[in-house]
Amino acid sequence: MKGSVLDHVQIAIPPAGEDEARIFFGDLLGLAEIPKPMELGGRGGCWFRLGDRQLHLGIDPDFRPARKAHIAVAVEDLAALRGKLEKAGYQTRDDVAVDGRERFFTSDPFGNRIEFLQAG
Repeated sequence: MKGSVLDHVQIAIPPAGEDEARIFFGDLLGLAEIPKPMELGGRGGCWFRLGDRQLHLGIDPDFRPARKAHIAVAVEDLAALRGKLEKAGYQTRDDVAVDGRERFFTSDPFGNRIEFLQAG
């Protein structure tokens, strides 16, 4: 896989979860929604820009939240993001710092685990 680069990450959301996903990932986290390719538009879900990569939220009719598997997002101001999430009603859970970087976990509106860590 020489020269390979991560293009995107996909997590599952339940059917009709797009509006709630847009509130959490777009409004709360500040990710910009990007259009899905026309060929995939009928499948539902929504896509967001995440740095120089993409986060795809795909509809799963048999949805079960990912409680161990997760995405990890490095942010410039971890404390400010934590305050914003908690103010919006999301619980945050501390974990040990890794390589000196503070971090915490939360769940999206569907119960998917998400890690946030201080950008290094």
